[in-house]
Amino acid sequence: MGGMSDRPSPLADPHIAFDPAEGRRDIVVLGATGSIGTQAIDLVLRNPDRFRVTGVAASGGRVGLLAEQAHRLRVATVAVAREDVVPELRDALKVLYGSEPLPEILAGPDAATELAASPCHTVLNGITGSIGLAPTLAALKAGRTLALANKESLIVGGPLVKALAEPGQIIPVDSEHAALFQALAAGTRADVRKLVVTASGGPFRGRTRDELAHVTREDALAHPTWAMGPVITVNSATLVNKGLEVIEAHLLYDIPFDRIEVVVHPQSYVHSMVEFTDGSTLAQATPPDMRGPIAIGIGWPERVPDAAPAFDWTKASTWEFFPLDTEAFPSVSLARHVGELGGTAPAVFNAANEECVAAFLDGRLPFNGIMDTVTAVVTEHGTLTGTPATGTSLTVSDVLEAETWARARARELAAKAIAEARA
Repeated sequence: MGGMSDRPSPLADPHIAFDPAEGRRDIVVLGATGSIGTQAIDLVLRNPDRFRVTGVAASGGRVGLLAEQAHRLRVATVAVAREDVVPELRDALKVLYGSEPLPEILAGPDAATELAASPCHTVLNGITGSIGLAPTLAALKAGRTLALANKESLIVGGPLVKALAEPGQIIPVDSEHAALFQALAAGTRADVRKLVVTASGGPFRGRTRDELAHVTREDALAHPTWAMGPVITVNSATLVNKGLEVIEAHLLYDIPFDRIEVVVHPQSYVHSMVEFTDGSTLAQATPPDMRGPIAIGIGWPERVPDAAPAFDWTKASTWEFFPLDTEAFPSVSLARHVGELGGTAPAVFNAANEECVAAFLDGRLPFNGIMDTVTAVVTEHGTLTGTPATGTSLTVSDVLEAETWARARARELAAKAIAEARA
């Protein structure tokens, strides 16, 4: 997994064109009530001649919104992870549909996975967290085009995902990877010198580690440029999100880690860049709005007119770029390390981080404690004999076992840290 292969990547190659679907393209939206899902549905509703949503899935925390989406889109199927909210969901649908037939309801932890394999052209996986792995694999097995916003499924199951993906079957929806995807169309992989992934720097750009010691939940959720869910927003504050994106870029494009850089760009106008061997650099730039990357994900190879705002070039603006402070934000370096280790190491990193972010949001762990605990879990995992699974022999069971251990260990270490701080 450390370098470029001789064959084209089986993932997200912008030189591979799809056959445009005749008429409207049928879409399944996973994570429909989240940030990516709601913006995708807005895009679909503004382009009814291009797209039709046939199914929506959500965890079940926003039942009223899920029912409204199902009714407005006239979907065939609604999937919800929490079985206990099915009566509430059915009642909400009955109010909206009246005497009309209700959509099929799938419920339980495997509901989104079942929906991901249903007949459609494209599955947009906007689920947050590694629970998105099973739906990702199901969509690929079923031969669907996968618009991938759930980076965690690629992080924790990289070899599994790559083994299933056909050439061009995955289109990245992260703004950074959608940018790389488009910029890479200007040359071949042999022409690429490096990938440059941009980071806004989050709400704490410029602060030292000591200055981060007492930041609050509210501070971390106040992102300067992007409106995202709480987990992704905290990941942006720690720059874990950027570390995950470095691993994702390596897996998507088969570029070695030492040729993937991170640069801080506070304005979030340039979403990422590709430097070519002749010295030229191509940057993809738009005002910060996820509808653009989503439109690439569900519409490629065609572009969706007016999917997102464009720049007003008659107005002056300043674009800044700064080096990454790896001392205050060690997450990117740690992510590179686990990415190079491969096997179950990325799954451990991601699972430990999810637990620590939850503890921080609940007020049970200080901000710096997130990466301190994740680092400790990753380090301990590397010393356990026989624990890391490496190479293409990785299985779903390996991933699940590693995640279970990492979550439990992260909870133990976080609780210990809090106890010691209070003593």
